[in-house]
Amino acid sequence: MSYTAINNSTDYFNTKLYEGNGSSPRSITGVGFQPDWTWTKNRDNTNGHGLFDAVRGYATGKGLSTHNTSAEGNADSYGYLSSRDSDGYTMTAGGSGMTMNNTNGESYVSWNWKANGSGSSNTDGSITSTVSANTTSGFSIVSWTGNGTGNSTIGHGLGATPKFIIVKNLTTTQDWGTYSPSFSSASNSNILYLSKTSAQADDSNVWGTSATFNNNTFTVGDWNGSNQSGSSFIAYCFAEKIGYSRFGSYVGNGNVNGSFVYTGFKPVFFMTKRADATAGWQMYDGIRDVDNPADHRLQAQSNAVELVGDANTDIDFLSNGFKIKSGDADSNGTGGTYIYMAFGQTLVGSNNIPCTAR
Repeated sequence: MSYTAINNSTDYFNTKLYEGNGSSPRSITGVGFQPDWTWTKNRDNTNGHGLFDAVRGYATGKGLSTHNTSAEGNADSYGYLSSRDSDGYTMTAGGSGMTMNNTNGESYVSWNWKANGSGSSNTDGSITSTVSANTTSGFSIVSWTGNGTGNSTIGHGLGATPKFIIVKNLTTTQDWGTYSPSFSSASNSNILYLSKTSAQADDSNVWGTSATFNNNTFTVGDWNGSNQSGSSFIAYCFAEKIGYSRFGSYVGNGNVNGSFVYTGFKPVFFMTKRADATAGWQMYDGIRDVDNPADHRLQAQSNAVELVGDANTDIDFLSNGFKIKSGDADSNGTGGTYIYMAFGQTLVGSNNIPCTAR
């Protein structure tokens, strides 16, 4: 059993479900805090993912989509987030109305994280960054302007070594890049693209030939997706916090009685990707699935509608981890290497009040 200083995970991360009504503006409440990063998806239609954050600003021209490689602003034609509110956010129609975020009669999910507002200057790295960091929950939003020089360093503000980083070039069309020590190392700087199904690639241009990640900074290479000269970048950085977040890997066994992975908490958000072969980024949460098995699945690299009841990708959320309930190659292929990110709530926090298991 893990003990944590985070007594209520929903103070830092929360999933919100809502039904679209087509109105503009439309306020979404019930998040529980003022979100600094919001990720939305239409569950019923092929409208894409929409990502918005407080460092870039909640305004027109600031939308991003993980299912494509477009520069910042592409998502806004389907409606954008126009403000961060004390208990949620407000959406406003774009050129194509509210089809991404608020089509009448369609169902939506938004995942929301708390950082620390619009951020402040950070000079820890060789490139000055703007950082909004929540050191309690281990999450920061980082922006910078690229210089095109390999092995440049970026301050991330976490005060702990990042275990997962997502990066996007805001200015030009480039893939979304990710870093995790579960599939990368200082001598083999691999990358998984959040916008693709492809297996990990070996490319030291992404994170630099030194690939150094520490309590204060991370490196970037000279890849246009992480450090193109003159382009603007955004990164979402995560450090592990006991009883709340975990970023790791597991090996598949090809069996419906699949791998059990210990996290030390009950997951409420879970994303996984096979690293050594082609597969999608599978996304689950404990709000769309209140009972086991979790079988409501979206994919980060795809604008596809939500898949429901597909036994090939079922998982169980347990009080101290998760268990794969399928032998499918996307989540549990024999000998396959899978990376994951998970957020949740430990059974007992520092206040000694137990949470409820599923």
